[in-house]
Amino acid sequence: ERLARVSAAFSGIRYEFSPLGEGAGRDLDPPIRFDAVDCLTLVEEALALARARTNEEVLPTLDAIRYRSARRSWETRNHIIEAQWLPNAIASGFVDDATDLYGGSKVQVIVKRLTANDWKLSQGRALGLPVASRPIGKFSLNVIPVAHGVAALQHAPDGLIVAVVTAERAGWITRVSHIGILVHAHGAPVLRHASRTFGRVVDEPLQAFVDRNLGYAAWTIVGFSVLSPKGQPAH
Repeated sequence: ERLARVSAAFSGIRYEFSPLGEGAGRDLDPPIRFDAVDCLTLVEEALALARARTNEEVLPTLDAIRYRSARRSWETRNHIIEAQWLPNAIASGFVDDATDLYGGSKVQVIVKRLTANDWKLSQGRALGLPVASRPIGKFSLNVIPVAHGVAALQHAPDGLIVAVVTAERAGWITRVSHIGILVHAHGAPVLRHASRTFGRVVDEPLQAFVDRNLGYAAWTIVGFSVLSPKGQPAH
């Protein structure tokens, strides 16, 4: 409920690719800002705001979501959703994987394999991560197939996080192309997301989002992973 409410305040904020950084080193962008977001930083900042108990907790919470250690750096940032961001968010107690809860028997397991060779290709090289910071191995995602996704989320609660999973694409180091927050309007599921297409944060009916993105033949949507945000532990 808090994530749905907090994220509503981002409505209309302009889209900018990778607007957050470390403020030093490779990425000089500020570690927090509210005048521009991309799809992931919208979710990260809204989650930090929803979870923090005080203003002073917001930035440390955001750092804990974005990085794998207390050190804020390009090398420790969770760049890749299925291989870094999601495992860190689950292990740190920020989210639970709720895909099975809403997808039931329709859920499929998709595996993304990352090899040392993948990091030599153009997308891997572009990240410029040192060898020690490059995830290698098999990374699994529970996925509701796209044909069942809208119906599966019809009665799900507002404030779930929805990761969009795409078909495998040669040379790419991720299968998660987009991420947003589930809300509802007029009884139908809606994706609240920072959209490059619209140039801002919008509430887009999930069915319209699916219809629009199924046209990307080589990298079309195959389904959704669903994450449930967790609150602060009681003191």
